[in-house]
Amino acid sequence: MSWIETLQHYPWIVLFFTTITGLLVGSFLNVVIYRLPVMMEREWKQECRLILEIEPPSNENHSDWFNLAYPSSRCPSCQAPIKAWQNIPVLSYLMLRGRCHSCQTPISARYPVIEALTGLLSFLVIWQFGATTNGLGILVFTWSLICLTMIDIDHKLLPDQITLPLLWLGLIINSYGLLVPLEDALWGAVAGYLSLWAVYWVFKLITGKEGMGYGDFKLLAALGAWMGWQALPMIILLSSLVGAIIGSIILTASKKGRDTAIPFGPYLAIAGWIAMLWGDVITNSYLQFAGFK
Repeated sequence: MSWIETLQHYPWIVLFFTTITGLLVGSFLNVVIYRLPVMMEREWKQECRLILEIEPPSNENHSDWFNLAYPSSRCPSCQAPIKAWQNIPVLSYLMLRGRCHSCQTPISARYPVIEALTGLLSFLVIWQFGATTNGLGILVFTWSLICLTMIDIDHKLLPDQITLPLLWLGLIINSYGLLVPLEDALWGAVAGYLSLWAVYWVFKLITGKEGMGYGDFKLLAALGAWMGWQALPMIILLSSLVGAIIGSIILTASKKGRDTAIPFGPYLAIAGWIAMLWGDVITNSYLQFAGFK
């Protein structure tokens, strides 16, 4: 029996390794979520200095490399290097009881939560789509949305370094008709961008305020590129519903006023992921409820 036939007869093996892969990817996403905004800020500062012809601070070390691979992970409190056995997704956090092995400083629970969430969502994707080309593509789609969600929560920022490749990847895979026809994907990207762009300018002309950022336009364009223009109304409605529910909970819990800025990107990402996995089910259920079926 070949390995392909083995996987077909024992799908739980695929799901198990998918979950393990998701946990490992979640550990890497934690790195991206923290380091990418720092890298972008350093790049912006360097560009501003070049334009304004300002010398960098004397205490800045030009030899310090900082990217997704270097320097190696360290405790932010005592700077002790994190060893391999201390970096096992979820398990290391439990073994260390949520504290640094060297200085006993508490470790944020967000790290294992993101790892576990990535593993769970990866499991659901392959459960839904199987170990197929579509399934692998939607795994990348899922991991990108997790990363964008957390960065937007932290910094109110949706980096072009993720949204634009996500958009292009959606168009590329649909050039082979894997999810939707290329024409639908192309107009999905166009309509996704322009719909929020129009809302942005109407809101700004009426109120004089900016209701959202350009990253939101690019994210919805990317979702349209993956799922086609037909999915955009559902994504917008779902994101508004999710935003209203979660936003109300956040404002109530934090006791902040309604003028508090809340990033819209996470709601788009959640709605887009739900529409990707269960969009057809939601649409059919609505049509049956409305009496069209």
